[in-house]
Amino acid sequence: MPIEWYPGHMTKARREIAAVIQGFDVIIEVLDARLPASSANPMLQQLRRNKPCIKVLNKEDLADPSVTRKWVRHFDRESGIRALPLNATNRQIAGQITKLCRQLAPHRGQPGKSLRAMVIGIPNVGKSTLINTLAGKRIAKVGDKPAITTAQQQINLRNGIFVSDTPGLLWPDMRNQLSAYRLATSGAIGDNAIDPPDVALFALDYMMRRYPQALAERYKFEELPPSPADILAEIGRRRGCLVSGGEVDPYRAAELFLRELRGGVLGRISLEEPGADVAEGSVEESERNEAPGI
Repeated sequence: MPIEWYPGHMTKARREIAAVIQGFDVIIEVLDARLPASSANPMLQQLRRNKPCIKVLNKEDLADPSVTRKWVRHFDRESGIRALPLNATNRQIAGQITKLCRQLAPHRGQPGKSLRAMVIGIPNVGKSTLINTLAGKRIAKVGDKPAITTAQQQINLRNGIFVSDTPGLLWPDMRNQLSAYRLATSGAIGDNAIDPPDVALFALDYMMRRYPQALAERYKFEELPPSPADILAEIGRRRGCLVSGGEVDPYRAAELFLRELRGGVLGRISLEEPGADVAEGSVEESERNEAPGI
């Protein structure tokens, strides 16, 4: 089933960001390290023009480290871009962002010349958590549900840097359904916009191809069942996701699997790599083919 989700406040946010972005010195784009391409907003490149940009690969502790290294090399080859993998709750690592801001805008951040940085990213990617970590206290709203931040917040870090937290931005028409399913797998899309068994089948298809050993180890498979549907049914049976008559409840089984995948219980998993995964997730490709495993 096609995934479509675009909360109303995002339309207003897009207009507001387009109107003010040129007043900022550095753009901090927070991405999910598990899916850096799918968690990027395609219009940001056009909006930021030649503004320097830090690509923060957040939740790197949940991502495959070998794949994350590929993404860092990929982004660092782009002009005006610096990539930094981190966990937004780690104050020591997050502090590197302020250093990068000063390097990218050396003429700012001095008395009388404050450095203004805009934090931008899709919902539930960790923007507010990062700001709170930089500030050393809870300032921005944080939650484990998408779309917590719904209005711009400006925070004075009291080190010559002002940070503006913005509402989450997600590509509005969601034509790229492969990216949409990756986002749904990661938990970035609201639960009311997805069908859990549908998303679980997509994720299991990917896991079978890329991380079969992680599935086997977590769910004690001596041999993987032949299809995503068979794996989901077996997970449901083994975890007691049953209804009357002993039948598997696909919704409970899917929610359990997705919760464990998102929480890192299956290990450090990346949902896309530079190159092939990004190419196969193009709008044109997604219009020709349905997401695999659905």
